[in-house]
Amino acid sequence: MANIKSAQKRIKVIDKKTAENRMIKSKLATLTKKLEKLVKDGEMEQAKAMLPEVVSYIDSCANKGVIHKNNAARRVSKLTQLVG
Repeated sequence: MANIKSAQKRIKVIDKKTAENRMIKSKLATLTKKLEKLVKDGEMEQAKAMLPEVVSYIDSCANKGVIHKNNAARRVSKLTQLVG
């Protein structure tokens, strides 16, 4: 455990940010799985309607720094090909 007050604060801040990032990544995984399940079940109209929402969320994750911008681009490309 850190003895310096500023180091203790940094540990608290990092823990909070880690928890936030974990929640964001979890929601991203859930949205992606839902979209892939719609495609697998053959419900293409619902999948096409859901795609912009998922792409928007992926872009916001990249802007927040939760995932890398190239990772985001790769995910968007994969999902667009899947639905398209």
